[in-house]
Amino acid sequence: MGWGILSPFPLNILMKIFDGHSDILTDVTIKRMEGKKNILKNYHIDRLKKGGVGASILVNWVDPPFDKNPMNRMIQVLGSTFEEIQDMADCAAIAYNAEDIEKIKENGKFAIILGFEGLSGLGKNVSFLNALYFLGIRHSMLTWNEENEFATGVLSPHEDRGVTKLGVQALKKMEQLKMIVDVSHANEKTFWDIYENTTRPFIASHSNCYAICPSNRNLKDDQIKAVAERGCVIGMNAWPDFISNDGNPTLEKFAYHVDHIADLVGIDHISLGFDFCDFLGTDSTESFQQGSLNATPGIEDASKISNFLKILKKRGYTKEQIEKISYRNIMRVIREILG
Repeated sequence: MGWGILSPFPLNILMKIFDGHSDILTDVTIKRMEGKKNILKNYHIDRLKKGGVGASILVNWVDPPFDKNPMNRMIQVLGSTFEEIQDMADCAAIAYNAEDIEKIKENGKFAIILGFEGLSGLGKNVSFLNALYFLGIRHSMLTWNEENEFATGVLSPHEDRGVTKLGVQALKKMEQLKMIVDVSHANEKTFWDIYENTTRPFIASHSNCYAICPSNRNLKDDQIKAVAERGCVIGMNAWPDFISNDGNPTLEKFAYHVDHIADLVGIDHISLGFDFCDFLGTDSTESFQQGSLNATPGIEDASKISNFLKILKKRGYTKEQIEKISYRNIMRVIREILG
């Protein structure tokens, strides 16, 4: 199957997508704790296939209200994840590098990079990153929205707090292990601390542009330029609050974020990180939901991705540019970091 366009332009569902951020493992954990099995196959794979998603970073997220005991929730998600891996063998597989992704796709399966959306579950144990790597984890943010032992998320009231000494140790360990460092959810100080304390490319897996929508989850122009200078990518986020703050997010407004980055630093630094939440309950989403919508009309879930790509084509993006946004740019970074 590969990663190419399997049919000529115009776009259709056969285009292959790399989604740089997904919380599917949260749904896997919730459902497996209810006694269900085969979660990916029974609840997600059809939508992913319909949307053309061939690979994704699936994260271990300490979701509210379980963030009061993050280590316990981290272990629950890890346990559920590795139970699920046995069930999903006929439709998906874990990838550890770029070559694995290609091989998994050639076998007609969904390729998964395992990641962490924040390290709060580690407490103060930087050395546990070695164990996570041994388990197959190849990606992590230092923090979600919270302030933890390693760094400071966007909901912290302490704007002058960034990466801690432990966080610097964690960054050095991650680069030593060749894990993907992710700056999404970092507050501005943490972003720049990560930039100053890393040497390899990093990603902003699911962040948009502050200049278009001034949310604290979006990147300012100087941050976007820093991402590009390091050879990194920014994954476009479909969550409505990060597209528009006027209560009326649209696919066209979503495309404005692509336009802004392309105009500012070029097409090579844009990828996709949709952050779909259609399968999450309000207990998880209400802690960060700002408006009344829990999805952007026209791209409510993974099956609707082609609607966004058609908007980009309509706005004049070429086949090659859309291929770069869809998978080539992120695969370039994955090859450089993971090999």
